[in-house]
Amino acid sequence: MKIALLGYGRMGKTIEKIAVSRGHQVVLKIDREDTDYDITQADVAIDFSIPDVAYNNISHCLNNKIPVISGTTGWLEKYEDAVNLCQEKQGAFIYASNFSLGVNIFFELNKNLAKMMSRLKQYNVSIEEIHHTQKLDAPSGTAISLAEGIISQHEGFQNWELDHGEKNTIPITAKRIENIPGTHTVNYKSEVDSIAIEHIANNRQGFALGAVVAAEWIVGKTGVFTMNDVLNIS
Repeated sequence: MKIALLGYGRMGKTIEKIAVSRGHQVVLKIDREDTDYDITQADVAIDFSIPDVAYNNISHCLNNKIPVISGTTGWLEKYEDAVNLCQEKQGAFIYASNFSLGVNIFFELNKNLAKMMSRLKQYNVSIEEIHHTQKLDAPSGTAISLAEGIISQHEGFQNWELDHGEKNTIPITAKRIENIPGTHTVNYKSEVDSIAIEHIANNRQGFALGAVVAAEWIVGKTGVFTMNDVLNIS
């Protein structure tokens, strides 16, 4: 499989190593300054760029009928535009706030726990995320996905907020610490006890592997998909 890497920072370099180890060829490595390149030489594109250029990268792929995987966060005000373009061009597109296979299982655990906790009004919920100091957006896309998962299953919460939360709002705390790949914790606290679930990334390889697995899966397909489709999680 021929892969285009749109964004060649630390994540892009890790994806390259894993892709090559799985027998694939990286035919393009695009930095943010690059605008003139032939995306059609690739079978699939993996976008881990920056928020300002992510949508342009995705639309360029879809306009040229190249399946695209995007793990860039902070651009989601244009997500529906990407979905509409994918459908218009009959392309293939996956966005995920986190491609780690373990995190996507964690997302499902989070929703199941929220459904159980929705009957227990004495518990308040909060989310904490910790990332390396180079991460540009806060809160992380993964933390937002966790909050949205809780909101979808728990009638007591309608929104999320960074740093503090009003009534019916999930507070998210974002911390930036050197050399932390990613830690996410969901806390339920009452006056008598606490319940917490947590995912800790030991390194970037889990994110990169998930992106390559998604790229392998999407080639030959048409539509807008999620990691649940890739992992066959109902």
